[in-house]
Amino acid sequence: MFFQKSSTKSVRDIALAAKDAATALATTTTDQRNKALRAMASALRVNATKIVAENTQDMDRERAQGMKESLLDRLMLDSARVEAMASALEDLVALPDPVGIIQKQGKLYNGIDLKRISVPLGVVAMVYEARPNVTADAAGICIKTGNAVVLRGGSAALCSNNIIADVLHEAAVGAGMPENCISAIKTTDRKATDELMSLRGIVDVLIPRGGAGLIDRCVELSKVPVIETGIGNCHIYVEASADFDMAREIIMNAKLRRTGVCNAAESLLIDEEIAAHFLPLIMKDLFSRGVIMHGDASTVAIANILGIAGVVEATEEDWEKEYLEAEISLKIVSGVEEAIAHINQYGTKHSDAIITSSESAADRFCAAVDSTSVYVNASTAFTDGGQFGMGAEIGISTQKLHARGPFALEALTSYKYVLRGSGQVRS
Repeated sequence: MFFQKSSTKSVRDIALAAKDAATALATTTTDQRNKALRAMASALRVNATKIVAENTQDMDRERAQGMKESLLDRLMLDSARVEAMASALEDLVALPDPVGIIQKQGKLYNGIDLKRISVPLGVVAMVYEARPNVTADAAGICIKTGNAVVLRGGSAALCSNNIIADVLHEAAVGAGMPENCISAIKTTDRKATDELMSLRGIVDVLIPRGGAGLIDRCVELSKVPVIETGIGNCHIYVEASADFDMAREIIMNAKLRRTGVCNAAESLLIDEEIAAHFLPLIMKDLFSRGVIMHGDASTVAIANILGIAGVVEATEEDWEKEYLEAEISLKIVSGVEEAIAHINQYGTKHSDAIITSSESAADRFCAAVDSTSVYVNASTAFTDGGQFGMGAEIGISTQKLHARGPFALEALTSYKYVLRGSGQVRS
């Protein structure tokens, strides 16, 4: 198999081969790339049993080493999740091709015809942790957009990532894509990531996806331009006019649908006008589901009076923490302005929600909260490329330049100017 043969290649050699593939990919047609995506989806289904078996090795090893259950959930693959990866690739086929679009055209004063046309970025490097579905999502999005991809998955998902990359590469090449269009760095040596980040001029963009440590390391050390995907300290603010039943359902969904994902709610703010009535309800809900609550002094006092267990006093670190567990911070605030100030101070600019019946409070919250996705009366769990109609996403960017929020196809394109003249020279 391709990756078995190339596993001894240096990171630089892998990236240089990907650069050659990117040149060839840039001239492929929409139909050719869609054909490859269909073949890749089919190959995942055909090899589902093998993929799950390799994933079982990762799961057994990481469980024995004490990985948290929420992270094991992110690592785990079963037949349904392999099918979801395949379906996501097919969803990409149905989406418009972002490459080759004429964004601007006209005739200059000198008679030269000018067009601005969307083009692939070139070589995209993905550095990610224990999320084997990212292997398929990144490969699919890059093929759709005519980019070559170099995959650097985490050691926890090594077996899973390698077989998925093998399967997808062979399917893509078999469908007519250039050799090395999908490449994987197999070594678990962290120096490989450092080398990948140094390849400015070979790798066009690096996208880290994982915890704060990984992202911060890439942002601080990479010589390659980075699209930063952020961690998610997501907030829900229950405003004084909120419908209690709606608020309780949204909070439980946002916190517990999947605790190990970046769009899970990690912080809950409650308006002081309703705290005495609403807090007992939501604390009982959370306690019944085994959620550890980190509350401010007022929240802890109410819990003690009511005899509600599972509430501990919050520290300063709790307000900014992405738990990725059945844990949440709770704070009573004086109104929408304090809620906004708290979110903008401690949040990660990911996803934040207000539960309210007040249009003015909703408008103020949406205007002032500086996050990629701001919700009114809905769960933060919807921050996802698929939910936003983008198909498979490559990440959720919390930065403001180039890409923000869930990003997929368009974010992996740039543009170039094509000018056609008839012998013009400039004096």
